[in-house]
Amino acid sequence: MSSQPMRKQVEEYILGLQDRIVSAFEKADPNSPPFRRDEWTRKEGGRGISCVFATPEDDKSILEKAGVNISIVHGMLPPAAMKQMCAEHSTVPIRESAMPFFAAGISLVVHPRNPHAPTVHANYRYFEITDLPTEGEKEADGSPTKGKLLAWWFGGGGDLTPSYLYEEDAVHFHRTIKEACDPHGAALYPELKKWCDKYFFIQHRGEARGIGGIFFDDLNDQKHHVLSDDIQRPRTPEEIFAFIKSTGDAFVPSYLPILERRARTPFTPAQRRWQLIRRGRYVEFNLIYDRGTKFGLLTPSARVESILMSLPETARWEYMSEVGTQEGSEEAKCVAVLRTPREWV
Repeated sequence: MSSQPMRKQVEEYILGLQDRIVSAFEKADPNSPPFRRDEWTRKEGGRGISCVFATPEDDKSILEKAGVNISIVHGMLPPAAMKQMCAEHSTVPIRESAMPFFAAGISLVVHPRNPHAPTVHANYRYFEITDLPTEGEKEADGSPTKGKLLAWWFGGGGDLTPSYLYEEDAVHFHRTIKEACDPHGAALYPELKKWCDKYFFIQHRGEARGIGGIFFDDLNDQKHHVLSDDIQRPRTPEEIFAFIKSTGDAFVPSYLPILERRARTPFTPAQRRWQLIRRGRYVEFNLIYDRGTKFGLLTPSARVESILMSLPETARWEYMSEVGTQEGSEEAKCVAVLRTPREWV
């Protein structure tokens, strides 16, 4: 067990994970430009590194747009943000004034150029809310005392969004994630897969954003939850963090083999059109339903460029489009799975 505070452990882990993921993408396409590495600081407290890839329409890179971002921030959480969080986080205190918070996480979205290669998303995050510190009190090192820890949790997950369905890709993605979950509880993957299918659902379209993966939120030691499927107690912070690291480490092996297999597949203008229509659905979910987007935009001095990094460079919204409605077509095959989620492993 580490003697470091959990916030420091998370910070060190996501810094290393970001570097491994970006390096893996750059190695997979060595003739393309490297990711742009943009380090930033937040005047209210904290910092981040945004690693972003974007190339022109006629570029030959296997990626069209990608971002692998980390943020390690702290400051005062306004009442409006706390109120929104209460519905999903039962331990969040109700306050009429701003409260100190700390948040650290990694968030990534990859939009490949080829319509046969799926978009992928993943994020892993840690959050704390503390009480206001006691005025004048000092820590042993002389720094101002920190307030009492009022609430903390881990959240995150990863999911796959194809335009064209390749069942072997879906099986590989889900199997790799399941193998990362299984050492932490046999019932874990099935529960988090259901959670993902429910969360990444575009209600006004009646379809999922993609073919799922896992999703979880509000994992802490204050109650029994899905992480306690095989023990009679809530997991410790260290046990939950071990699970986070297992799933985070599984990202590259879950996705990169799929990207490398599909990135050079020949495609037609009609298939590109369908890819852009599906990206429009992706945008709809992220701007209307996604909790992370909503929370980020409510945070004081929000870094909008990083929050909206998940949006693709190009997308389409066609009025009453017929694409995807033709029975027996490859596009309709994908839509059918989006409307009725399947078990892949």
